[in-house]
Amino acid sequence: MKRFRIPNVPKVPVSATKSVRFPTDVIEQVEEAIRGKDCTFTAFVVEAVRVALENLEEDEEGPA
Repeated sequence: MKRFRIPNVPKVPVSATKSVRFPTDVIEQVEEAIRGKDCTFTAFVVEAVRVALENLEEDEEGPA
């Protein structure tokens, strides 16, 4: 299982805009986690979702 790591901001992001609402406490926790690092809120959330999707895929594949 891949461990989540706070990502660096990508140099040339290819992306689309999607509006998502977060509870205020989650926003505060993410902002605290990235404070002083070369990471944006968006980059953090994208990496978190990628790791979650990988974990789901691994779960669906079952034990090795």
